[in-house]
Amino acid sequence: MHMPSNENPYDEFIRNIARMVEDLLKNMPEENTTRIIGCTIITGNSPNKPHVIFNGDRQDDEITFEVIEGPDRIFVTANLPAFLHSAPYADITPESLHIVVNEKRTKVELPCRVDVIHSYYHVRHGVIDIILKKKAAAPANAGIGQG
Repeated sequence: MHMPSNENPYDEFIRNIARMVEDLLKNMPEENTTRIIGCTIITGNSPNKPHVIFNGDRQDDEITFEVIEGPDRIFVTANLPAFLHSAPYADITPESLHIVVNEKRTKVELPCRVDVIHSYYHVRHGVIDIILKKKAAAPANAGIGQG
């Protein structure tokens, strides 16, 4: 087991994860029915402190999602229904994002344009995680002719 030290730059990350897991375990109900189906841990340069998003085991096709905006990326995490007719995917364009599950499209409002080539998603354990790279703003003098 790795023990934290002051010399390793990843140790603060490990300490944050340990605190989150400890808080999670302290606050879980003591019922036999409590279980974690899927979760995403968001860290990095987010203005929010690192936190965990839990996605429960839903029986309907309603897609719920959370959007977190960082300095250069947008993070979208959504739960998936227990029964899938087809592979879920993210339909990403520079101006829009749709999560497609069982042929149903759920629109996600984006706070800005995104760089499609450097954006991606992955699906695992009943959760779809979508990481969108924000499109760099054009320089103020872009498109102005030199005369």
